[in-house]
Amino acid sequence: MMIRPKLEQFAAAYDLAEERNTGLGDDQSIIHYPAVFLFIGDKSKEAIKPIMQMNEKNWENSESLIYIHVGAQAEPAGTSSSQPGLLHYGIPVVMQEGSAEPALRRDIYRRFYEEAECLPALNRVLRQASGALAEYGRLYPSFDRVRLSIITRVDDPLNVFVPEIALLAEAIFRQSFKAVQLDLYALISEREGAEAFGYSSSLGVAFLRELEMMQQSDYEFSAPLHVTEDGIAIPVTHAPSPLFDLVYVLSDRDERGIASLNGMQSCYEIISHISLLKNRHQKEQPWGANNPAYNNTSFKNNIMAESGRQGLVSAGLSRVKRPNQSIALAVLYHFYRGLLERMKQEPPLTLAEKLSFFGLDAASLERAVEGMLPSPEGLNEMHGLMTNDVSYGAVRKLSLKEAEETLFGGGGEAFFRSNFEEEATRQWKEFDATKWLSQAVMRSLEQRPEVQIYSLSAWTGDEGTGVADLLRNSRREAEMLLASAKAELEQFRQGRVEEQAFPRIPLMDRHNLRSLIHYLFSNVYSRRRDILRLEIRLKLITKLEEALRGMHGRYRAEIMQLEALERELRDTAYSSIKTADDYIGQNIMEYYERVTAELMEQWEAKRGRNAFFAESALGDSQLLLQEGPEGLIDRLIQVCREAILASPLFKRTFEEELLQRANVAVEYGNKTVLTKEELFKKLYRILEDNAAIQVRLYDYTQEHRYEEKYVFGDYTSELVRHIFQADESSRIYKLGCVHEQRSSGLEKLNLMGGFHIEDLVYYLNGKVYYESYLQNGYEFHGIDRASLPQLR
Repeated sequence: MMIRPKLEQFAAAYDLAEERNTGLGDDQSIIHYPAVFLFIGDKSKEAIKPIMQMNEKNWENSESLIYIHVGAQAEPAGTSSSQPGLLHYGIPVVMQEGSAEPALRRDIYRRFYEEAECLPALNRVLRQASGALAEYGRLYPSFDRVRLSIITRVDDPLNVFVPEIALLAEAIFRQSFKAVQLDLYALISEREGAEAFGYSSSLGVAFLRELEMMQQSDYEFSAPLHVTEDGIAIPVTHAPSPLFDLVYVLSDRDERGIASLNGMQSCYEIISHISLLKNRHQKEQPWGANNPAYNNTSFKNNIMAESGRQGLVSAGLSRVKRPNQSIALAVLYHFYRGLLERMKQEPPLTLAEKLSFFGLDAASLERAVEGMLPSPEGLNEMHGLMTNDVSYGAVRKLSLKEAEETLFGGGGEAFFRSNFEEEATRQWKEFDATKWLSQAVMRSLEQRPEVQIYSLSAWTGDEGTGVADLLRNSRREAEMLLASAKAELEQFRQGRVEEQAFPRIPLMDRHNLRSLIHYLFSNVYSRRRDILRLEIRLKLITKLEEALRGMHGRYRAEIMQLEALERELRDTAYSSIKTADDYIGQNIMEYYERVTAELMEQWEAKRGRNAFFAESALGDSQLLLQEGPEGLIDRLIQVCREAILASPLFKRTFEEELLQRANVAVEYGNKTVLTKEELFKKLYRILEDNAAIQVRLYDYTQEHRYEEKYVFGDYTSELVRHIFQADESSRIYKLGCVHEQRSSGLEKLNLMGGFHIEDLVYYLNGKVYYESYLQNGYEFHGIDRASLPQLR
């Protein structure tokens, strides 16, 4: 079943809708200046979609953002993808995945300058991006400058072009903007490098070494990168100064060495949040002495060494929020479970009423049997049968059976067989027992809509004293009656003619013979018809038993599908809860079981006992699986949204909701109840613990690092106030709040800067491989290695 993707889509849509519910949910921020995200290398391609989605979710004017991907040529240069605002530039190089070519990085660099079409194509893509930005000017509070964020993986060979691409982009954007601010995000995937660790680490160290050069105060660059439509090359020059405003180094292992559960996803989220922090339009921001704004110049100065060497930056991000996706899935599960519980409630019908419900009561069966039997008047036609030339006196000493044979031969039997038995058998064969039962059930459900599939399954099953058991009793009764009737007929036919009670007149042989014939037909063949009725009744019951078993099988199959869906809903809900923080996700199932049950009762109190199975809701419970499990899920989600999730109970603030959930199992008057203050202390610790810096440093003590921390949430909320007051007297870092009206939770971004490449564990470990590969003839740089800083 393709159920889980539907459930995950529903949960994600609910989460997005809740967070976008302006006034009751979360505000969206507005970015102040135009922004471009430039992804360099094939390994950074996976970051595009997550960052786009996060920006779209959090930024009101996100549709104006431009994304550029520079990778090995897969798409024609300058083509835009199906995603608006995304441009591609393909460098004409061929790289084998996992390749460890000795001079790959150097050769790519040289080919870039040698290929005639490389630079003109890159110029066109960047001009296209600049033109697209101009079209969105009205969406920005200011159009004076553009912020260019470059994202690359340190071990991607294509980052050899970082200076060229960054400076050409700056030169082209400067024609439309007064200033261009360049930031670089260098991503380290230590998890991915586990297999090809030697070569991959060498590539990473090579880039970090070049990066150190780019960030030196005397770094300068000049190359004919700017190409006109006529092929005229214009030099792009960078005066002595660091290339990037700030360089952020982010890894999938944090400073404690713990690998991120979501891989690089946390790094992508950090990029989006830093971009917002540095480029957010202030709207009624409650700045003050207690809530300082982020100041980029101040931050840069604080991470600069006394020697003037610019420090690197890393960050950590944590969030506490209402786990909307887990809540939606838990509610959907409990809602469905509540529906099944209602369907399991058996109405108090007597055994006779159950038989009647399926059209199996005695009267209904008799009507069915009579409908298959020819009319008894048909027996009168037997009087027209030809008799043998026999006198009454010749048969008076015979048995009735022998007398009939003497008079008619096999004519009587043949007539009855042709006109009664064969016709009844034909009618019986044409009788559709399944249709008979189904029509009876449909008629009965119109009168008793409270009867559900669980009751129908129980009544048609073999266990207990249900309809099937009663039908078996009817069959046994019919068998006994049939045997008795046959025995009585046989005994009757053995009686002698002269002993029978029919009128006779002495010496009137012909009259007496006619009287005997009438007696035979009236008493033998009327009994034969009664026996035929019992035979047809027995066959009918047997056929109905088989149809009932088939109906029970279908009911059981549907119930198994319904219960399989219940298990799928439960497993999906629990899987979602496991992804939430243990504390944030506590008691979700227990708490929302109560909430859902209460809301379902309220819904039924207003609309009636069977409101959920009304045509305007889920519809007839017998037809829930008419469109398969997928169709049922679609209707279930729709009704759950309207009847349950639309309740004001789901519009409370994150803190209120979590406090209620935390105390769900606490009885009234219990002194162990969690107070709001205790809750805030726990949330503060969770935020701090989960915002560990996403990079591993070697022997990097507290005195070397400079930190700033920012809360993304409602500055006026009690939880944010608690965070600001928690360590106010002992705080050695700057703390600020990016004020956004929020009810679903908050996030915390920890910035830490001042370290250098030699402090990175990744660099120290990889340097050994880098040097060894160089000694074995590998070339990792496009420029002269002698111009690079010494290895540290």
